[in-house]
Amino acid sequence: MGTQKAKVMEAGAEDKQKQGKQVKSDKPEKQAPAPKPAKKKIKRIVTKAVAHIKSTFNNTIITITDEHGSVLCAASGGTIGFKGSRKSTPFAAQKAAASMVDKLRKYGVRELEIRVKGPGSGRESAVRALQAEGLMITSIEDVTPLPHNGCRPRKKRRV
Repeated sequence: MGTQKAKVMEAGAEDKQKQGKQVKSDKPEKQAPAPKPAKKKIKRIVTKAVAHIKSTFNNTIITITDEHGSVLCAASGGTIGFKGSRKSTPFAAQKAAASMVDKLRKYGVRELEIRVKGPGSGRESAVRALQAEGLMITSIEDVTPLPHNGCRPRKKRRV
């Protein structure tokens, strides 16, 4: 019975060829090339880095970059696990700074230049936490933007 089925299927394939339709051949099709292996991350050794501390009324964000501005790592009160109004506390900023130092150990950072921005309460505690972890701080700079003449006023009302 198996031989009869094979003959029937072959006959069906011959009919399709006669009608001008293509039939799959016995040759295997070309397979897609195997995906290339992912590139390995090169571990950089950075001795000097810049810590950008942005302290707002709702959170404190600490970003560490190299001297060219490429981000090495970042942390905030929210990434540590604090929610709501607790993110804006000095304690949350201190914990975020401490977790940043653990990430920085991988890069071999020893000297930090600190740039502080914003009016929040976590400014000083983040700087103190970075200093307490054993990093040498070369400079502390306040880069909070200050309006020098404000926005352009609206046009005068005519009645």
